[in-house]
Amino acid sequence: MIIFIRTLIVYFALLVFLRLLGKRQLGEMELSEFIVASLIADLAANPLQDIGMPLLNGLIPIAALFCCELAISTLTMRSIRLRAFLFGKPSLLIDHGRILQKEMSRNRFTLDELLQELRALGVRDIAAIEYAFLETNGKLSVLQYAGETPPSASDLNVPVENCGFPRILISDGRLIRENLRKSGHEENWLMKQIRPFGGKIAEIFLLTVDDAGRVYCVRKEKRS
Repeated sequence: MIIFIRTLIVYFALLVFLRLLGKRQLGEMELSEFIVASLIADLAANPLQDIGMPLLNGLIPIAALFCCELAISTLTMRSIRLRAFLFGKPSLLIDHGRILQKEMSRNRFTLDELLQELRALGVRDIAAIEYAFLETNGKLSVLQYAGETPPSASDLNVPVENCGFPRILISDGRLIRENLRKSGHEENWLMKQIRPFGGKIAEIFLLTVDDAGRVYCVRKEKRS
């Protein structure tokens, strides 16, 4: 029971600390964030493995690391020079269809890795690339020539209706009343929409509606 309680405390403490760092850190990691994550893995495991160790001996160092990370994040937001010093700058790997081999070598970025990233982005022809940058988080950003990018609806002078984003009204058999209210519809309208699908909210897997009034509805599959 003691181990279980200590595990819950450490888990929720880490959950709070990670939430305070913000969503950007959860999606991509800079150098300082990677160091913090690596150290936290060891610090969080110590009080869970050694019951004799006071729990604060593990939580205090974790809290100190997060405070340092928050301080660094705040300072780098205000100082361009500090941000460049700690995180580096994007590296130009392709310039007007020409691979810059020195930059590739300086970043230890192999040709196989470059081609793999280009395939993942759906780019077939390197000559069609105007610029390709290796960002500080290790991701590759590609800018193709204007003539190689797919034309948009505005380029073709095609009128397109702005449908907004679809709101989820029913998720796995549960009605989300707040979204129903924001969509401007009432429950009577909703029941009419699900009538062809059985007429019961509990039998609907997903139902969405966008600003143009388009409804997408999927019924739950029957379990065999």
